[in-house]
Amino acid sequence: MRDRGRILIGLLIFLILMTFPVWYNALNGVSVMQEPELATKNVPGKDKCVNTAEYMRQNHMNLLNQWRDTVVRQDVRVYTTVDGRKFNMSLTNTCLDCHPNRENFCNRCHNYLAVNPYCWDCHVDPQDPKVLAAKEPR
Repeated sequence: MRDRGRILIGLLIFLILMTFPVWYNALNGVSVMQEPELATKNVPGKDKCVNTAEYMRQNHMNLLNQWRDTVVRQDVRVYTTVDGRKFNMSLTNTCLDCHPNRENFCNRCHNYLAVNPYCWDCHVDPQDPKVLAAKEPR
């Protein structure tokens, strides 16, 4: 019975240490994700995305992986939507046609979620300053 004070102090210290991350984030404020910039280039015939916004938020990575596998392994390059619209299965020639600013569209979510997709290991961002400089006539 004499250890009651020590036990209570130990439990209090334990609770403080275990809940410290929650209190720390609550007091410092957790960053809020900026909404991706959805401005499109008004490309003729591409007034709608290949799927709904909700679907694309949750499944775009699966769709892009499916496109990659289909193009590379089966040499099928046209994606037909449920409503019959046809799209070229291409990150740079389809997605970036309507969402050209990678920094304001892709990276806002990816940075917030701390994910580093490997799309750009092979693909070239057409808006990259290095790519734009290489396109300029000399």
